[in-house]
Amino acid sequence: MSTPSNVNEGRNAFPFERRNYLFFLIGIGLLVLGYLLMSGGGVEDPNEFSEAIFSFRRITLAPLMVMLGYGVIFYSILKRFPADSAAS
Repeated sequence: MSTPSNVNEGRNAFPFERRNYLFFLIGIGLLVLGYLLMSGGGVEDPNEFSEAIFSFRRITLAPLMVMLGYGVIFYSILKRFPADSAAS
């Protein structure tokens, strides 16, 4: 009967590989970029209206960047990369 400690023999103790963390950081960067692109467009006076909130950047580009960022993060969590043979 094998012990549970022998199950992951040959794999490192970390749940993800280096590439998973790299994709995760890229996803976080895309999220930050998307939310920064979405910001702004307001006016100081509440009685005044600004058309700047309806720009292509805020209505189309920024939400696509945010969705892409969440997609990359989702991919980085679910993707299993093979263990590097150089680490063995």
